[in-house]
Amino acid sequence: MTHSFDKTYWDQTWTGERAPAMSSGDPNPHLTNEVGGLEPGTALDAGCGAGAEAIWLAAQGWDVTGADVADAALDYAKDRAAAAGVSDQVRWIQADLSSWAPKKQYDLVTTHYAHPAMPQLDFYERIASWVSPGGTLLIVGHLRHGHGDSHSDSHPPAEASATADSITERLDPVVWTVVTAEESQRTMAGPGGRTITIDDVVVKAVREG
Repeated sequence: MTHSFDKTYWDQTWTGERAPAMSSGDPNPHLTNEVGGLEPGTALDAGCGAGAEAIWLAAQGWDVTGADVADAALDYAKDRAAAAGVSDQVRWIQADLSSWAPKKQYDLVTTHYAHPAMPQLDFYERIASWVSPGGTLLIVGHLRHGHGDSHSDSHPPAEASATADSITERLDPVVWTVVTAEESQRTMAGPGGRTITIDDVVVKAVREG
């Protein structure tokens, strides 16, 4: 099975039966591990979904922009930001990340499992251009397994996944210093009390100043 990952797909996802569970998660642990020690500045969460990561960044003192294609996801995000008391520190933008581009660069650009309507690696290369000199890029994505196009809880569609090597190959070593390039596995609670195994790819890189 393949997906277009266009606005229609994500609007249906964020208004479907999975939306309440998707909108209640904690910030991604890779974000807290990789960004916790950085000096807060401006940040863009590309494909922010229900805003868990953007809200966490705002609570740490970052000036955050969260962008997502799905209006319903942003509605969840706005409500969560208000409940967390950080509405003034986050701006929410409805945008198709395959065509939209910010008018400025950011000290931190991060994305967590975002799949816009364009090839995954092209998307990562695109958002990398939004990092300011001296800034940080943090990509957290689904790890590509080579299992074809099988799609399950732990094996997303091949077109929505990547490897650490495939991502870092897109980062010009003259421009970027790769700090983290890891492929890891973790577990979390899933629907019905099931335990879901998630295979992640994590790349953190700093742009030359």
